[in-house]
Amino acid sequence: MARRYSSTLRAEQTAQARRRILDAAHAAFTGNGYAGTTLAGVAEAAGVSVQTVYNAVGGKPALLKAVYDVALAGDDEPVPMAQRPAVRAMLAAADGRECLALYAAAARAIGERTQPVLTVLLTAGEADLQALADTVEDERAAGTRAVAGHLAQRFGLRDGLAVEDAAAVLWALTAPDLADRLVRRRGWGWDRFEAWLGRTMADAVFSTATRSPATG
Repeated sequence: MARRYSSTLRAEQTAQARRRILDAAHAAFTGNGYAGTTLAGVAEAAGVSVQTVYNAVGGKPALLKAVYDVALAGDDEPVPMAQRPAVRAMLAAADGRECLALYAAAARAIGERTQPVLTVLLTAGEADLQALADTVEDERAAGTRAVAGHLAQRFGLRDGLAVEDAAAVLWALTAPDLADRLVRRRGWGWDRFEAWLGRTMADAVFSTATRSPATG
């Protein structure tokens, strides 16, 4: 019993240290940029050694990816994507435009959490971040492909629009750099961006006539 308690305590301490590391890294990356962030600085802010940072997360690229993953997951970190309330609401939507309005709301929520971190990634200009940028884009592409497939099966796409092309359109419209341009650089605000995104995605993949759910 004592051994099990000790093991549980160590696991909790390790998880708490990782959380402190990621919180410190988030503050450092968004406050100082990629070049201005050091593992030594993150370790000091988290109250751990540099070796602990390496052991718990990895080097600086891995640290930025871990910070991004936490921001992406938000409060639903332990919940698989398909079981998250936003995704379940999208899948249950009876109308294609409603589904994409919910998708826009989810994209907005993700954008608000991840935009500061993604701005660091997109503006760093560091060669060692290319693999991370590619991974983020591949993950986004997989997500938009799944959404496009659902739209095609449940509601049908506009005539002549293939699922892969619909997925590419959704991938482009939900790109973090587009949100950054409109929300931050043009001062739209997230409410306006969310409304525009839902409407624009629907106009791009559906016919102008309101579609009802596919039958059969």
